[in-house]
Amino acid sequence: MSDTTTAEGAAATNGKLTHRQILTVLSGLMLGMFLAALDQTIVSSSMRTIADELHGLSLQAWATTAYLITATLSTPLYGKLSDLYGRKPMYLTAISLFLVGSLASGMATSMYELAAFRAFQGLGAGGLMSLALAIITDITAPRERSKYQGYFMAVFGISSVAGPVVGGFFAGIDTFAGITGWRWVFLVNVPIALAALVVVTKVLNLPHTRVDQKVDYWGAVALAVGLVPLLVVAEQGREWGWGSAASIAMYVVGALGVTAFVWIERRMGDAALLPLRLFRRSVFRMSTIVTVVQGAGMFGAMMSLPLYLQIVKGATPTQAGLQMLPLTLGIMIASLGSGVVISRTGRYKMFAVAGIGLMAAALFALSTITVDTSLALVMVIAFVIGLGLGASMQTLVLAATNDVRPQDIGVATSAATFFRQIGGTAGTAVFLSILFGTVGDRIANAIRSAMTTPAYTAALAQHPEFAKQLQSGLDVNDTSFLSTLDPTLARPILQGFAESMSTVFLVGGIVLTVGFALVWFLKEKPLSDKSAMEQRADAEADAAPALALAH
Repeated sequence: MSDTTTAEGAAATNGKLTHRQILTVLSGLMLGMFLAALDQTIVSSSMRTIADELHGLSLQAWATTAYLITATLSTPLYGKLSDLYGRKPMYLTAISLFLVGSLASGMATSMYELAAFRAFQGLGAGGLMSLALAIITDITAPRERSKYQGYFMAVFGISSVAGPVVGGFFAGIDTFAGITGWRWVFLVNVPIALAALVVVTKVLNLPHTRVDQKVDYWGAVALAVGLVPLLVVAEQGREWGWGSAASIAMYVVGALGVTAFVWIERRMGDAALLPLRLFRRSVFRMSTIVTVVQGAGMFGAMMSLPLYLQIVKGATPTQAGLQMLPLTLGIMIASLGSGVVISRTGRYKMFAVAGIGLMAAALFALSTITVDTSLALVMVIAFVIGLGLGASMQTLVLAATNDVRPQDIGVATSAATFFRQIGGTAGTAVFLSILFGTVGDRIANAIRSAMTTPAYTAALAQHPEFAKQLQSGLDVNDTSFLSTLDPTLARPILQGFAESMSTVFLVGGIVLTVGFALVWFLKEKPLSDKSAMEQRADAEADAAPALALAH
């Protein structure tokens, strides 16, 4: 194996950047991360409208699944390739793929086309977030890093609010600038991506030491064989049935693929897509485990809370997005505040512990909500979730990357993103299954109870069509009828949803309590005062005399 030093542009010879240089690089990274974070929420709030327009309501899940599969699979590949060939070319590749995928998605004429274009878009999304974290790890010392990662968390929080608002706006209008409204859900990415390409090309000028090493293509193939069936069943299992023949086949193929992946990674050693030696490091291993648990709880909360606001409280997607503002505010306050304290004290474990503890407590609080819970109380709890998320999410990434060699930064940061996505996918699948697996019985019980009251029976007599619908069975997958239904008749249905969502939040609280117990075992390794780039420069300087003597 030989190392060849190349330059991605001009950079300081000792690998140290000034605060102003770091902020300049950060501007390009934040644009790329905003693209990935916005896309996760802007599409979800408008997908039903898109599916109706493309006459493919039954196929809408595949557009989401295709994106999820390619984004998840490409994440570790970007990390490894950026370690080998440099961050800048891979980041520009990710933005370009996302740009083309967004443009194509905005021109789709069927759900099949949209699913294919979304899969292409996901190939770019896999690198946008993980490479941004890898680059900021390259150029900042661990002790200072949390201050800058706080900006990323702010972008993540803003996008979680802006996505539903923007998506709801475009989905709700017929045309904008002469183009069908829903197509702008994807086309809005194009100017942002073009700006990101220009900024990144201009400002992301970092030195890179190329490592001549084999690319673990067989590992990538095995990972695809292992994860694609598991991601598909996570998204489709509720519809298929978790014990159906199709689901069991997916479990078997996925298990074989994961087994093959582990065997290949052991054979590949340092060249592996996810080098197994990293998991022998106690801090990296524990932070990764907690990241998976946190991802499950985090995505469970951020998926279920907007559903509660829209179904039970009757908010539109746009209104629900605005009602999530307290969560965003909590993320921004905690991420920026914890970053300042960590840079001053060098202590970070307390934020991971407190953050996950706050999230668990908030989900337990949400498990007590009912139809009549005030919106103000729900927003206060959302603020607490944001505080917990902002304090813990960046801290776990910091702990993981502080425990690896500078040469492994790309792999380590992509692994953190990858495992959080895996946890989030599993959590979302489980929570949605709990919700829709229990809501039918809860609604039936609430209606039976309501039928004993004169007000409900009188309202039912005035709406014979709804009475017939009750006899044939309600379709809980489509709740749009609730907005026009008599409030007296709607209340038992809303009560059933609220009770099922309480169960979801209770399970999420239990999951995060497990994470809270585990995070206490995270060792607090002292934070380095040098960035990965500085450490690599020092290592090259130390190796130069020995190399000269050898010649």
